[in-house]
Amino acid sequence: MKSKDKKKSYKTLIFIFISILFIIFIIYNLYFQKNQSYAVSSDTKEKDIEQIIATADKVNIDYIIEQNLEQEVPEEYRQEEVVLEYLTEYVTNEELAQGESYVTQEGIKGTQKITYKKIYENGIVVGEEQISVKVEKPAIKQIIEIGSGKKTAKKAVKVGDEVTVTSDELTVKLEPDEDSKKVTMLKKNDKIKVLKIQGDWYYITYKDIEGWVKKIATKAIILEEENQSGKGGAIQKLDFNMQLNKPSGLSLEQFQKVLTDSKDKNKIFSENAKYFYYIEQQYKINGIFVAAIGIHESGWGTSQIAKNKKNLFGYGAYDSNPYNGAYQFSRIFRKYRFNCEGIS
Repeated sequence: MKSKDKKKSYKTLIFIFISILFIIFIIYNLYFQKNQSYAVSSDTKEKDIEQIIATADKVNIDYIIEQNLEQEVPEEYRQEEVVLEYLTEYVTNEELAQGESYVTQEGIKGTQKITYKKIYENGIVVGEEQISVKVEKPAIKQIIEIGSGKKTAKKAVKVGDEVTVTSDELTVKLEPDEDSKKVTMLKKNDKIKVLKIQGDWYYITYKDIEGWVKKIATKAIILEEENQSGKGGAIQKLDFNMQLNKPSGLSLEQFQKVLTDSKDKNKIFSENAKYFYYIEQQYKINGIFVAAIGIHESGWGTSQIAKNKKNLFGYGAYDSNPYNGAYQFSRIFRKYRFNCEGIS
């Protein structure tokens, strides 16, 4: 009995020992083996990162990115058609009376095509680069003859009157607009009848054709001589409330009367009054107002900028250094060619 108890006890111990080993094996697989696998994986990643860092300076990353972008983003272009405005040239004509001005060559707008290339950064459009400019149709300048004769003429065109074409060619438009559709072309000295007057345009009829033409490209067949008016009569037309963005309505002689003053010691404004009149005729603004700005800026043409730099309007002058900043011109007014830049 005693021997049997010992044997039984021995088996029990063996069973317990085996059970403990089994438990240890399970715990080892579940815990220690997992931690060891994680440590190896982490170590491997660290080594890979170290290897990448060690070789990074041997690779031109910017070049690779640039090559990839060039492969992924195709070159894109954009074309834009731009209107070329025409210039206006004024030519004096002694055979025309003062105050008369006629278009002898009609101005025609041109067009040019500009090509742009899109600029990408990281696949996003960040700007455009102009790569070419091609003139598709050159602009044709407008030529206007202005009278410099002794007599002063007055155009008295009314609805129903006949006028003649002064331009070598004159476009008849469907609407009173330069960009309107062309109806036909008239030739110099063609006689046309005025059916309607609207702003700077005549609605005319020629043979069996009707349409709109510019007033300034026509001439009244009968010109009435204008009565000489004194300076007082001109001043009566002036008004402090007159609109500055519209013509004053004064004649050329009235411009000369108004701009003659004892303060104009160098006679800049009195001798060039006609140009302020032509500004009014061409740009449809108040020419007296333009002259007033020049008088104010130049002190009736007595400022150093006006005298030395022929710059009546102080163009380019800044308060910090006005004289050195002001632009210099060869003459105050151009003799045969005139535009806004010419009086700056």
